[in-house]
Amino acid sequence: MLIRFRAKNGMHRVSCEPAEAFGAVLERLAPLLGGNADLASLTVGEKPGSGGEPVAGILQRSVQDLGLKHGDIVYVEYGDLGAGSVDTAAAPTGTPATIPSGIVAAATSSNGPLKVDELPVDQELEKMNGSVPRKRSQLCKHGDKGMCEYCSPLPPWDKEYHEQHNIKHISFHSYLKKLNENANKPENGSSYIAPLSQPDFKIDLHCTNGHEPWPKGICSKCQPSAITLQQQEFRMVDHVEFQSSALMNDFIEAWRSTGMQRFGYMYGTYQRYDPTPLGIKAVVEAIYEPPQHDEQDGLTMDMEQVVKEMQEVDAMAQKMGLARIGLMFTDLTDAKNGDGSVFCKRHKDSFFLSSLEVIMAAKHQLQHPNVCKYSEQGKFSSKFVTCVVSGNLEGNIDIASYQVSTDAEALVDATMISGSTHPSMAYINDTTSTRYVPEIFYMRKNEYKLTVKENAKPAFPDDYLLVSLSHGFPATSDEDSDAQDLTHAPKFATTSGFPWANRQAMGQSQDYQELKRYIFAAALDGDFNVLHDKISNFHFLIYVHSLQILSEAQWALLVKAATTRAPAEYEEPLLQLVGAPEWQTLVMILQESA
Repeated sequence: MLIRFRAKNGMHRVSCEPAEAFGAVLERLAPLLGGNADLASLTVGEKPGSGGEPVAGILQRSVQDLGLKHGDIVYVEYGDLGAGSVDTAAAPTGTPATIPSGIVAAATSSNGPLKVDELPVDQELEKMNGSVPRKRSQLCKHGDKGMCEYCSPLPPWDKEYHEQHNIKHISFHSYLKKLNENANKPENGSSYIAPLSQPDFKIDLHCTNGHEPWPKGICSKCQPSAITLQQQEFRMVDHVEFQSSALMNDFIEAWRSTGMQRFGYMYGTYQRYDPTPLGIKAVVEAIYEPPQHDEQDGLTMDMEQVVKEMQEVDAMAQKMGLARIGLMFTDLTDAKNGDGSVFCKRHKDSFFLSSLEVIMAAKHQLQHPNVCKYSEQGKFSSKFVTCVVSGNLEGNIDIASYQVSTDAEALVDATMISGSTHPSMAYINDTTSTRYVPEIFYMRKNEYKLTVKENAKPAFPDDYLLVSLSHGFPATSDEDSDAQDLTHAPKFATTSGFPWANRQAMGQSQDYQELKRYIFAAALDGDFNVLHDKISNFHFLIYVHSLQILSEAQWALLVKAATTRAPAEYEEPLLQLVGAPEWQTLVMILQESA
């Protein structure tokens, strides 16, 4: 299709595709405007002399998304470069003009990706090629040192490879490399286009297109486009790894002893996951249960109290080298067979996550954004995971791990969906004075196995918002953690022995009596190995910090000793700790405790 641009130096025709980004069209227009055009002041509009809209905010929108059709006229306005400006010195009159980084707002830039502090695992995977090597096959006709299409490495996003290895989604970094390869080809020169942009379905209440803000006025620029939902092809995290089976048993024990459901936040790190090309795994080291009132079919929480307490736990976990990486909750009902079996509630004919749980997961993902230098906004989606402990088809207790898609995050952020009485269906909210809800569709296969587009209103299956993850335990068992190589050993030596926080309703409380029972004998014994195994407990460390007996320096020594598994590394900080007066004070208090 052709788009006509009316500028002060004449009419220019630019060929483009409907799905092409408007920024790419402007790149082809820029040389036609002349070398004296100040592209930083470039605006576009539908009428001449209307003032126009700065192009920085619409560079990543497609031509079709902007409502442009074949033969449409776009009026372009811009200033001229001054004789003494930096732009004139860099690009004299007569030099073909290029779109400078000033008007692209990090979407198109000669400077490359944004300068943001990404996670170490992202920095590591970015440097990797990710190609999947292949062995020589029977179809190869070359020598040992040759290579052909049958044995050359596959790109990390190869669909056939993922299907053969039963990998449902490509990894985020595979998806990113795929987009980057198309958006920033070497032949494009120095121009850089951000391959990612966080979806935003909210109406622009500050539209500058010459009308009153919604609900008194609306235009094609400020209203969100129609939304088509489909299964997301990538996932931010590929695998959830629980460092210890004892950790999961301790969490599930709350349901076993009370019959009530339980909720907890998972703490850990993100690491490379090699079974998936350029994959990432969430490694769970600890679970913290916030204050909650448990019931047989759910639970309630005072969110103001929870937020305040979790901020304190987050700060302490950060000093242990951990971050809040996900949430976990139980949905268990005893089958009354006397063999420990439970009902299977979640399956393909019912639901996997209810609509309310999807919204909860989306809100948590929005609160924990993933920093990404390849995104326009400097962030893209989230690595926060959601795990549910429920019964499987065999009646055994099992774990299922999920994330929700970027579309789910945008729908929840724009308050477009809410829960419904049918757990597998998400209800679409009505348009209000503060919310504009466009047409929403979803793609499904009909009875003839043909893909058709359905109107999502008034409700649609929330499976379209889900991304499933795999889960498991380390290949090395807990018993091998005392081997020479402790690189991948659990950060904490024990998960039990000291009561977990906020379990008073279960008859377990954290107090001086429990602390004395747990640590006093080891503190007097003089065996650093025994003492280390006692203090290397997440809940013990959190409770000791809450007592405010140890100074920050002494607590840092305690954390250093507790989170190190090699004796050669934890003996020195332990020696300093037990000789400190604050630690001696704690031991004396325990000695005097009843």
